[in-house]
Amino acid sequence: MALKDVVRDIEPLLRFQGRLIRLHRSARVAFIGDIHGDLDAVDRVFSLLGSPDTVLVFLGDIVDRGPASSECLERILRAKAERPDHVFLLMGNHEAWGEATFRPADFWGSLSDAETALIAPTLLQLPYAAQHESGILALHGALPDVCALDDIARVPLGSSAWRDITWGDWTDRRAERESGSGRPCYGLDEFSTRVARLGIRVLVRSHQPDAPRYLFGDRCLTLFTSHAYGAQRQAAVLPKGRGVRTARDLELIEI
Repeated sequence: MALKDVVRDIEPLLRFQGRLIRLHRSARVAFIGDIHGDLDAVDRVFSLLGSPDTVLVFLGDIVDRGPASSECLERILRAKAERPDHVFLLMGNHEAWGEATFRPADFWGSLSDAETALIAPTLLQLPYAAQHESGILALHGALPDVCALDDIARVPLGSSAWRDITWGDWTDRRAERESGSGRPCYGLDEFSTRVARLGIRVLVRSHQPDAPRYLFGDRCLTLFTSHAYGAQRQAAVLPKGRGVRTARDLELIEI
């Protein structure tokens, strides 16, 4: 099945499931960081973690920077269509190209106008975040400045809260509102405020290759599951029924 066929079929499901995914303790959950066109990583994720009792949460940035963006996106969306309640792809900034373009974007630049007109609006239907009953919130970048967790489901495309989710960075140094690249950037004070407001214990995210793996008292975990940045490929697994106090309660798996 070609990518365009999978994209066309998946849009109604994405609209139905909405922007905020709720995950239950009854499932083992695996969180997967940026893929960036690394098809071997995707194949290994499904081989190692794709059992029927495991929910897969891809944290975004499936396309660009790697040689197999189309193949990776097709593989994940096809699995989503086959197992809609066990495979979730969250929106990263590279999936949000239809709302905020950027360069370089080799995947998007390789598409025809007709392909872009089909794929870009569909990927803008992806969920922003996945919340687990144990107290984990998973998304691509930074926590949005909203009043409550349920508000994430209503964040408008292109808003400052949306940009936090898809483009936001974290730092253990003094944070400025915008980093040198124009990406929103926050420190411990803002992290603590937003975590408390959202009622979560741990943030699992990707997006930022220069971030420490653990930040803010081990309550923020940054994952990469691609060789695009020369990073170690890892996924984080929460066993069925386990609670969490910090991100170190998740098991890191080499991919």
